[in-house]
Amino acid sequence: MNHPIESRDELLLQQRDADGVVTLTLNDPRSFNALSEEMLTALDGAFAAIAEDDAVRCVVLAANGKAFCAGHDLKQMRATPEKDYYQQLFARCSRVMQAINDLPVPVIAQVQGIATAAGCQLVASCDLAVAASSARFAVSGINVGLFCSTPAVALSRNIVRKRAMEMLMTGEFIDAEQALDWGLVNRVAEDERLTQTVAELTDSICAKSAVAVRTGKAMFARQLAMPLTDAYAFAGETMACNMMSEDTAEGIDAFMAKRKPVWRHR
Repeated sequence: MNHPIESRDELLLQQRDADGVVTLTLNDPRSFNALSEEMLTALDGAFAAIAEDDAVRCVVLAANGKAFCAGHDLKQMRATPEKDYYQQLFARCSRVMQAINDLPVPVIAQVQGIATAAGCQLVASCDLAVAASSARFAVSGINVGLFCSTPAVALSRNIVRKRAMEMLMTGEFIDAEQALDWGLVNRVAEDERLTQTVAELTDSICAKSAVAVRTGKAMFARQLAMPLTDAYAFAGETMACNMMSEDTAEGIDAFMAKRKPVWRHR
């Protein structure tokens, strides 16, 4: 059973279920859930709180309305046409995206409608993503004379170079099946089954050892930036430490005894 933490008039709603799954819902449908200064502040605060909460097992990033996220608030950006303001805004948005990577638990994007520009960046920054079959994705800044430079960072770490460049240079939409084929999302669900499909994914993650999941997310992100030899050395040390946990001992014993493990750490 979910327990609402925020009221419906908040920009970002939060719910937590009994398994430790926190759902953050972008709640500004009139702006197509644009990443305004206020929305970035709300996300930054939520991620900071989650990072300190050992009871959280998984995070779902969802949205209300017809769009998942339409990117930056262009009206707000044009209201302050100053380079310093833009530098601070993009740095702030980049910190929010990196906060997703730095969280100790997996973050799953639950995408309906459109995810454009920094909204597409938000999807790409999540560890996993599930899209409704009607969802569409674009990095469309090029259409207004602005190359999506910061979204390019996350996008190029999800899909291959030439496909990323095609999206960035044309601003054209790709559909959910293309996003799946190109590696931007993990699963596509019929619109009416989107929430259920995400729940199946979180159930699978929450059934695993919390120690292993947290260890794995931290390790995976760090090794990507390392040369191959360093990555293997780091991975070996991480795995040796993981082997010393109570959960790993229990998991191996349970496997050999052909029974379900009883995790020590939830």
